Amino acid sequence: MAAERGSAFLLKLGAGSPVTYATVAGLKTTQLTVNGDAVAITNKDSGGWRELLSGAGVRSVSVAASGIFTGSAAEVQVKGLALNGQLAPFELSFESGERMRGEFLVNRLEYAGDFNGERNYTLALESSGEVVPL
Repeated sequence: MAAERGSAFLLKLGAGSPVTYATVAGLKTTQLTVNGDAVAITNKDSGGWRELLSGAGVRSVSVAASGIFTGSAAEVQVKGLALNGQLAPFELSFESGERMRGEFLVNRLEYAGDFNGERNYTLALESSGEVVPL
């Protein structure tokens, strides 16, 4: 696998019907975590080793991002989603062309700024339902 630039790891917010995706502007860092809750089926016949049930448990995707607030339309929409607790379609896009799409909840949105500096924000998204690689 070739190295990829972090600047090409984009978070996009979907809207409309059919859904079109717009990049959430101003992001400097983006992080993706795939979570899985394992179901242990260890018993006396396991020989002292833990055994897990394949395909069982709960899977989820978490996204964390931070950046400089630019006032883009997508940033304003993210703020509205956070305030209303609504799910929305998001897409994660990578330099290789790989993409992942799913419904996410804006779980956290924070703003900060210094007296004479730019306004920063951080956000956390949690998946709801299946996240599909494209």
